[in-house]
Amino acid sequence: MIVSASTSQSLASSLAAALDEPLAATEYERFPDGELRASVPEFDADRAVVVCATTTSDAHLEALQLQDAVREAGANEVVTVLPYMGYARQDSAFESGQPVSARAVARALSTGTDRVLTVNPHETGVCDFFDVPCTVVDAAGRLAAPLPDLDDPVFLAPDAGARELATTVRDAYGVGSVDHFEKTRHSATEVEIEPHAADVAGRDAVLVDDIVATGSTMATAVSHLRERDAARAFVTCVHPVLADTARTRLARAGVEAVHGTDTIERAESTVSVAPAIADALAE
Repeated sequence: MIVSASTSQSLASSLAAALDEPLAATEYERFPDGELRASVPEFDADRAVVVCATTTSDAHLEALQLQDAVREAGANEVVTVLPYMGYARQDSAFESGQPVSARAVARALSTGTDRVLTVNPHETGVCDFFDVPCTVVDAAGRLAAPLPDLDDPVFLAPDAGARELATTVRDAYGVGSVDHFEKTRHSATEVEIEPHAADVAGRDAVLVDDIVATGSTMATAVSHLRERDAARAFVTCVHPVLADTARTRLARAGVEAVHGTDTIERAESTVSVAPAIADALAE
């Protein structure tokens, strides 16, 4: 039985259809003191697949409550699907006294589940923090599907670390070259980037990353491409966080379209990762 958190309703519905499994009814309450309660009042199955994008602190608590609710209702097996794992980028303590937040979150979630699946975490090493088996689902190749016919495309990663993602999207699309930008991060919001080697004049450009949060890096990259006479610019990402005014920032930079998966429910969630998750669940 598929159990959807409030943050993953579209994906959970698609996953239920892909697996031909029932979708559980869920209820959510907030008490006057601010406490939350997530319930699955009609759960009746041996296996529960809890789908929860932990985009907020409340979502983390919701995931823990849903895990506990299905166990209480008699589930013998609990699989937790984290389409987007919040705090995954806090995978190290950079200064004395700082937490390894990804580890703390993983340990908490491990207590209520037998297995975890997560889609393209920023660092795959976060899977080692779980006390139960954790599988990475790679959905990057699906980002090629919504792209239009492109003219001599170049698939660009914002830094060398994301080049493999760009290559995956290029391979799925079928034609084009791959390159990356050189990126220097000065702070959480200030990033300096410079183009690498690609000649983009007259070519369509597809920028590829795992997460687009503020959009500042992508917007700067598109500005560089425009200065070098690129034709059209598209942004693709697995996780369309698009915080605050990110979408406006990208539009002002001249982005033709933004395509993301449904790991996070946004208007730009044009690609479903349900088939990839269904395949991973079957393994």
